[in-house]
Amino acid sequence: MRVPEKGCVLCEATWGDYWDEVEGQRMFFCCDICAVEFKNMIREVIARTGWESIDEIKIDGDYRGRDCIALKGDKRYGFFVRFDSKGQVQDLNDRPITGARVEPQKSKAV
Repeated sequence: MRVPEKGCVLCEATWGDYWDEVEGQRMFFCCDICAVEFKNMIREVIARTGWESIDEIKIDGDYRGRDCIALKGDKRYGFFVRFDSKGQVQDLNDRPITGARVEPQKSKAV
């Protein structure tokens, strides 16, 4: 899974030193709550889409909620997610890609 080069996978904070494994990949998180939230979000997206794995998730937002786009090959799944104070998914609502604030980046021709 592609993740940000710097900072926490979920919130992109650069403080902290918490590492956890997600889908067989070791990832950096600023804290254990971000790790729990991210793993729960991945689990929920896989359950809803039926995908075996996710290539990348584009995330925009903060503790009040996050607009996201999950990518798998040429497939895209837009959603809004909010977590409770323990990192459990409180709300996860499908969003059309055009309604999401985060647009997938187009690959550049080489």
